[in-house]
Amino acid sequence: MSADRRLAELGIELPSPPAPLANYVPWRIGGGLLFLSGVGPRRADGGAITGVLGAGLTVAEGYEAARLCGLNLLANMRGALGTLDRVDTVLKVLGMVRATPDFGDQPEVINGCTDLLVEVFGDAGRPARSAVGMGSLPRGIAVEIEAVVLLRG
Repeated sequence: MSADRRLAELGIELPSPPAPLANYVPWRIGGGLLFLSGVGPRRADGGAITGVLGAGLTVAEGYEAARLCGLNLLANMRGALGTLDRVDTVLKVLGMVRATPDFGDQPEVINGCTDLLVEVFGDAGRPARSAVGMGSLPRGIAVEIEAVVLLRG
């Protein structure tokens, strides 16, 4: 099934691609790969999920933050490619979780993004993945996620 049709079937409307907040581009294409810069958990209204996992934010709230990151990654994919149907495979995801030093549930948090990618792309959305803890992230966001995607053709 088409990834764009799958989004519609799931009732998911992608936000507009987030604008870069510093001196970088949201994506680059090279060698049949789409490299996506890190995105945060920006909501459609422009607000973001901020805070620290293990000190005020729950794993469920972190999961939702990671899902929002996934929606923003999908928006950037579509912005770069014109259609999600040009995605062959999501190869790699790096998930960064702003957390206390003793927090150890980064994988469960980043599942919010990768579960979404699997919903949209099926097994082709199941990436190699890293989920790591960070002492801080830009502007206090709770989660930041970047990805590398293999393109069709």
